[in-house]
Amino acid sequence: MILGHFIRSLGAALVLLIAMLTVPADAGTPVSLNANLTDAAGEVTLGELFDNAGPARGVVVAARSGPSVVLDAAAVQALARRYGLDWDNPKGIGRIIVRGPADRGGAGNREILTYAHNLNAGEIVQPTDLVWAKAAASPADAPASVDAVVGLAARRPLREGDPVQARDVTAPIVIKAGDTVTVTYADQGVTLTLQAKAMASAAVGDAVNVLNAASKKLIEAVASGPDQAVVGPEALRLRAERNPAQVALR
Repeated sequence: MILGHFIRSLGAALVLLIAMLTVPADAGTPVSLNANLTDAAGEVTLGELFDNAGPARGVVVAARSGPSVVLDAAAVQALARRYGLDWDNPKGIGRIIVRGPADRGGAGNREILTYAHNLNAGEIVQPTDLVWAKAAASPADAPASVDAVVGLAARRPLREGDPVQARDVTAPIVIKAGDTVTVTYADQGVTLTLQAKAMASAAVGDAVNVLNAASKKLIEAVASGPDQAVVGPEALRLRAERNPAQVALR
C-alpha cells in the first residue's frame, strides 16, 4: 500500500514537471483557487484548480489514481504562470488537495492542516511537520491551529499530505514502565526526593504507580517530565491541568 502511494505520488509529480518544462513562460490573467477542488476524470486540470482559466483550462496538472491527489502549491503556481495565469497565493498555501467525485458535497474551499512529510509512530510533532493546504472539506476533528498538535506524539505512522486529525496524536510518553523515576514532594519550602521504579508508562499529568526502591512500597504519583514524578500539592495541580473538570476535595 505504501509503495503504491509512493508510485502514484511520483507519477503525479512527473506529470506536473513535464508540463512545466514543455510550455511557454507567459504571465498574465490574475486567477484564484476554485471554491470546490474536486476532479471527476482522474486528470487534474488548471480549469479545475482556478477560476477564469480561459484557454488554459484543459491543461493537465497531475493524474489522480486514488481518492485524492496532493499538489505542491509552488509548482502549480509556476505551471499556471507558464500558461498565462497569475495566482499570487496570498495565504501562502503549501499543498493543494484535490479529491475525487466521491468526496463532493463538502462545505466548500477550506484551509486545513496536513502533514508536510511522513511521521513515525511516537514522533513528536514539530511546526515544520505541518503545512496548510486547500481542500474541499475538512475532517470533523480537524485542529483549528498548529498549536493544537505541536508537541504531541503520533499515535500511528502518518503520511505526507494526509489531513491532520485530533485522533492522530496524543500526549507524549515521558515515563516508561521499568524506568527509574525521581519522585519529588514539595510544600511550604520543604522538598523531599526519592528514587522509585515506574510500574507503568505515563504522559505528563497521568497518575502512575511507582515502587519505592528503599521501602518496597507502592506510591501513587503524577508524571511531571522525563523520568520525573511528583506527589503532594504539585501532583494535584498537574492532575487538575490535565482534567480541568476534576475538582480536588480538601
